[in-house]
Amino acid sequence: MKIYTKTGDEGTTSLFGGKRVSKADLRIDAYGTIDELNSWIGVMRDQPVNQSRLELLAEIQDRLFTIGSILATEPDNKKVKIPALVETDIELLEKQMDVMDAQLPAMRHFVLPGGHSSVSFGHVARTVCRRAERLVIALNQIEKVDPLVIKYLNRLSDFLFMLCRSMAFELKAPETPWQPRM
Repeated sequence: MKIYTKTGDEGTTSLFGGKRVSKADLRIDAYGTIDELNSWIGVMRDQPVNQSRLELLAEIQDRLFTIGSILATEPDNKKVKIPALVETDIELLEKQMDVMDAQLPAMRHFVLPGGHSSVSFGHVARTVCRRAERLVIALNQIEKVDPLVIKYLNRLSDFLFMLCRSMAFELKAPETPWQPRM
């Protein structure tokens, strides 16, 4: 199978279902950002501190492929079979956050991203997740998007923040408080 098809040489691509759209279309930007986020989650999975979280992070990557499939499908196309996102996917993130939160010191201030390269990678993933969420919300204002997609991305960015705090704690990396100038 050849990886190149030449069908996008004029700046268009196909959605699942066959409709051709501009590669600059908001829908393409949204699922392209989901793909970028998935790559950053892969970087997170590769961090030694996340050895005990390999399965969880791989499951998150699988959900991101599901979200990408949902976004890459023409609205109202019932002929294309894609996996579903379900409420239990969101509940899993919430349960994991509750476990992490119980093990961490109380947060009393905003923290500056950083302290260790693994933590920094996590904050990049978190901000890419927020960008993906904004793009999906913008798309939803034009064409209806499954509400679970928006909810999942919102919860995932919270999860990634908690993961960064957990990694910092486990790595004994400093959490630098944000001290606004007065």
